[in-house]
Amino acid sequence: MALQQNGIVSKQNGDTSSHHPSTNGNGEIQHDRAEGFTFTSEPTLEDIRRMQTEFTEERNWSQFHKPRNLLLALVGEVGEVAELFQWRGEVQEGLPDWTEPQREHLAQELSDVLIYLVELAEKCHVDLPQAVLRKMALNRLKYPASKVHGSAKKYTEYKD
Repeated sequence: MALQQNGIVSKQNGDTSSHHPSTNGNGEIQHDRAEGFTFTSEPTLEDIRRMQTEFTEERNWSQFHKPRNLLLALVGEVGEVAELFQWRGEVQEGLPDWTEPQREHLAQELSDVLIYLVELAEKCHVDLPQAVLRKMALNRLKYPASKVHGSAKKYTEYKD
C-alpha cells in the first residue's frame, strides 16, 4: 500500500516483510526477535537525500548547510538520542518497556540523525552506500569471525 505524506509517496511494509510485529496485552507493539527486524525498502538513502535537498532549497537554507554546520547539527541530534536513553540503564532490544510516544520520539530523533548524516555525506561527496560496502569489507579483514567470535576487543588487540 502506498502512502502520501507531504507530497512524498512511500510504500507500507505489508506481508512482503519477514518482520511481523504483534501487540502485547497493553496494546504496545512487540517485535519477535526470532523473526528478526528489517527496514522497509523505501525510501532509499537517495530518496532521503533528494527529499532533504528539496526541503532545504524550498527554504533557502543551503547557504547555512555547509559541512561544519551539518556536522555540529548531527552531533546535537545524536545528543538528543542519547538523552532519551540517559538514566535508563540497559535497555532491552525492541524497547518493550517504552511507551508508543517514547518510541515515536526516538524515531523522530533517529530520523534527524539520519537526515543530517545523509546531507553531510552529500555536501562532502561521499556515496554512503558504496562507502558502507567498502567499510564492511575492511571490517571483515580487521575482525575475522574465526578470531573475534564472542569478543569485544579492538582489532589491534588480536594476535595472529
